[in-house]
Amino acid sequence: MGEVLGYNLMNSTKDPQVYSTVPAILPPDQLFGPLFHDVQMNEVFDDSITFADCFPKRAPEEILSLYEMEKHKKDFSLRDFVEEYFDIPAKVETDYDSDQQLPVTKHIEKLWPLLTRESQTNCSMLPLPMPYVVPGGRFRGLYYWDSYFTMLGLQCSGEHELIRHMVENFAHLIDAYGHIPNANRSYYMSRSQPPFFAKMVRLLSEIDGDDILTKYLPHMQKEYNYWMDGYFRLSERETDFRRVMHMPDGSVLNRYFDDLPAPRPESYVEDVNMAHSCAPYGIKPGELYRHIRAACESGWDFSCRWFREETKMETIHTTEIIPVDLNCLLYDLELTLCDAYEHYKYPETAVYFREKANKRKKGIMENLWSESKKFFMDFDTTSSKSTKIMSLAGVFPLFFKMATEEQAGHVHQHIKESFLKKGGVVATLHESGQQWDSPNGWAPMQYMTYVALRNYGFDETAEELRSRWIAINEQVFKETGKMMEKYNVVDPEESAGGGEYPNQDGFGWTNGIYLWFKNQ
Repeated sequence: MGEVLGYNLMNSTKDPQVYSTVPAILPPDQLFGPLFHDVQMNEVFDDSITFADCFPKRAPEEILSLYEMEKHKKDFSLRDFVEEYFDIPAKVETDYDSDQQLPVTKHIEKLWPLLTRESQTNCSMLPLPMPYVVPGGRFRGLYYWDSYFTMLGLQCSGEHELIRHMVENFAHLIDAYGHIPNANRSYYMSRSQPPFFAKMVRLLSEIDGDDILTKYLPHMQKEYNYWMDGYFRLSERETDFRRVMHMPDGSVLNRYFDDLPAPRPESYVEDVNMAHSCAPYGIKPGELYRHIRAACESGWDFSCRWFREETKMETIHTTEIIPVDLNCLLYDLELTLCDAYEHYKYPETAVYFREKANKRKKGIMENLWSESKKFFMDFDTTSSKSTKIMSLAGVFPLFFKMATEEQAGHVHQHIKESFLKKGGVVATLHESGQQWDSPNGWAPMQYMTYVALRNYGFDETAEELRSRWIAINEQVFKETGKMMEKYNVVDPEESAGGGEYPNQDGFGWTNGIYLWFKNQ
């Protein structure tokens, strides 16, 4: 795992060079055990992520000992204890007053430096060698799939060096931990996010040339190995292992997964409370936690895509679903590895990955195209048929040019007639109360849908989508001075909602896609 980081034993030694032997790679719920549980379940902070990001002033084992000694005192205050022994992260403030008279493009270009961070070392932060852009709001780290869409805007702004830094940071994470975590926090180590690293490398190659493909070939290969871990052992008898599944037609496709069947440290109380209410649905707490964490790996946290009953999160079963978007991204990774090995003068390995991509494409067409819906759908492995939820994951085969012209025509009709609303496209057609469902629209899905439609010549619908999304971004900025994480695209006069936290402003990927759309 590389260098072991520890905690300075402040106040327990006069020598500042003496460190605890507890490795900092452990997430805070494991470092602080009962204390972490008590702080979260007593809701000392409004947002569970706050304590997950706190920095201990003493060694974890020392704080735990103090807690065991003090918690039984009559006048004990849990809040006071936390304030005494932890540095609490302040709410992120930019001290920046937006000039709502500015064009949005100028506002975003002034915002990039305020969203750029240098690496920090604290309790849960995984250190990085280079500066990077954070999404904004409560999201203080380098988030994986967000960053690709942010980079599209950075390219439009000419921020090429920052793109290089961010790609290098992701390569560093792969080198250090074997994969790219959800974000650079220890509590995200057990999962990743949609694998956009190959797309980032492609983006950088547009700036610096094709040698970038070979520079980052080892990292793309390592990421591929992470997603495909255990594929060689699959059979009709052992049909799944971690993120790979053996399909009825013999193909191997991927799912979202998480290695820990435990509450998320950053949403601890929400997960524990959900586990207490899921007994009537026959879901054991450990199973529930893994399904929730897997949905977080998908980036769609949360959506009725992952539910058996669209309005009941207690019926979440993410790890039993084969997602369209994930498998299309891995198809693209296989093709990128093919091109990288070809560029590196390894033609046999290039052919191997070309064959892998062709097999995956065949598996996608066989299992993820719904002939009855005429749409690309996620696949429920427990029922051996498509799930009930139509989502914008269905545009990914068009984005990567895998669909036939006939399939693309059907998908276009669904987009035009059902998904496209006043302010852009909704992520799903269902109102479940979750943030990745109607009436919300998200910047990455506007981009993926736009490119998907343009790839098959549906330019008029694509341009209508683009103009509506730009309009809602500009309208909200004029009214609030902010770029938002998500928007209510059904009724642009109303704010977006749903989810475990309030709508965030900043906002990395919204900034990126707005600039990219304006440059088309």
